[in-house]
Amino acid sequence: MSIPDGVKGAPDRLPPEAAAFDAVEQAFLRTALTYGYQRIRTPVFEHTEVFSRGVGASTDIVNKEMYTFTDRGDRSLTLRPEATAGIMRAALEGGVPKAGGLPLKISWAGECFRAENVQKGRQRMFTQVDVEALGTDDPMVDAELVLLGWEALKAAGCGEVTLLMNNLGDPEDRPGYHEVLNAYLDGVGDLPAEVEERRAINPLRAFDSKAPGMAEVMDAAPLLRDHVNADAKAHYEEVCGLLADAGIPITQDPRLVRGLDYYTRTTFEYQVSTLGAQSAVGGGGRYDGLAEQLGYPDRFPGIGLALGVDRTLLAITDGATPDAAQRVRCFVVPATDDVRPAAFALVTRLRREGITADIGADRRRARAQFKAADRAGADFALVLGPDEVAQQAVTVKDLRSGEQTLVPEAELLAHVR
Repeated sequence: MSIPDGVKGAPDRLPPEAAAFDAVEQAFLRTALTYGYQRIRTPVFEHTEVFSRGVGASTDIVNKEMYTFTDRGDRSLTLRPEATAGIMRAALEGGVPKAGGLPLKISWAGECFRAENVQKGRQRMFTQVDVEALGTDDPMVDAELVLLGWEALKAAGCGEVTLLMNNLGDPEDRPGYHEVLNAYLDGVGDLPAEVEERRAINPLRAFDSKAPGMAEVMDAAPLLRDHVNADAKAHYEEVCGLLADAGIPITQDPRLVRGLDYYTRTTFEYQVSTLGAQSAVGGGGRYDGLAEQLGYPDRFPGIGLALGVDRTLLAITDGATPDAAQRVRCFVVPATDDVRPAAFALVTRLRREGITADIGADRRRARAQFKAADRAGADFALVLGPDEVAQQAVTVKDLRSGEQTLVPEAELLAHVR
């Protein structure tokens, strides 16, 4: 019987790739923490209506991409295709709107699941880091969050990042604009069936269509930014002004709507040109009506962003492992069988001191252990033989320079840190 293959679109992360993956995720989370955003954890699945009501009926996510199943209690559950709707559900259920201390600033990291057409940069199981600010509509928080995403991508190692931004206005701006946009689309004639289906629910989705010829059609379409109210315009202008003051270059993209129905006002996307067609590594926007879509009776505004760990890693390395990946600092080499207890005590001491360390196993010869140290990316090989044990010392070999030094055990930590 052969071993079953892994599920298509659900990639394995083996060493050293997994370490590089973790390094990108941690760069995002550390940046969020410096901005005062605290971790939250939410379930990997929710009641299906959290996404069908929250994400939006006109989106490809809800229509085509959700992994939905019926559990033993005959309940419809869905693996999360994105994080924001579940985070908002958790905040509302936990009584956050009435608890005081707003805005609630939170970060989140985890896997999401969508039935995508698998290709480079697009998987069916992928990892995101989300950063959300709930309970505020202050444009300064919008600017803070957009800046946080920019800085997080830089901290992770992304070089040339392009920030696209747009103003989607408020829900009350939509009916008038929808009439204008639908009138334009009616004049085009012979639209693809998927566009006709989408526009019946939300005409803005026509901007997302990848059907042949639709990009050219939408290039000439009337723009939502010309139909937003004065307050929404002033809000957006303040956000852009604050970002400009922070030295962040903005590319205004009046056709940017992203793939979710809940966005209002500030909407943004980060792109890296080296990724080609799948150039977006993250983005987000304001969702002031999401709580109401989920059934909450009062207004509870929010804004969030999602950064893709998988795509960011591709943008940094195009498949290689970056230097930021975690590596073994010291590799202990027991030269003979009789020093194995002393070698084990040494590697334990190093680990307890916070130094990443490994040890040669299976009683291999020293030469094979040095090869293992190289494969682990170790900086130092610490050789322990009978002479070293007798002298209470360790032979330290710098695996970069090849230099070898006998170091007293009392001085070892200072030597290898």
